Amino acid sequence: MKKRLLSLAAILFVAVAMNAQTVKEEVKDDAKTVGKAVKKGAKATGEGVKDAAKWTGKTVEKGADATAEGVKDGAKWTGKTATKGAKATKKGVKNAAKWTGKTAKKGANAVSDTYKDVKDDIKKKD
Repeated sequence: MKKRLLSLAAILFVAVAMNAQTVKEEVKDDAKTVGKAVKKGAKATGEGVKDAAKWTGKTVEKGADATAEGVKDGAKWTGKTATKGAKATKKGVKNAAKWTGKTAKKGANAVSDTYKDVKDDIKKKD
């Protein structure tokens, strides 16, 4: 009975040892596979980052050029608009001065006429 138990234990031990060796080999192979995949992923990521950096640089450069052009066009437009505004203001001030002068004359004449009427009314009452 002892021999059988020892034989059974020996067979079981050998089976476990073989199974452990197989698992060890599988883990080793899996580790290699994962390592290769990580290397490929890192390489692809590096290339992706490199490409993205080039694209970002080109896009930033285009954006800077477009901004400079926009600022230049904005400055031209602002200059033209300011000139038009100055001319319109000058014309408006000139017209306002004419209107104010005419209105002031009318007001002065009206006051003068009223003064004369009042003076005449006072003479009539005396």
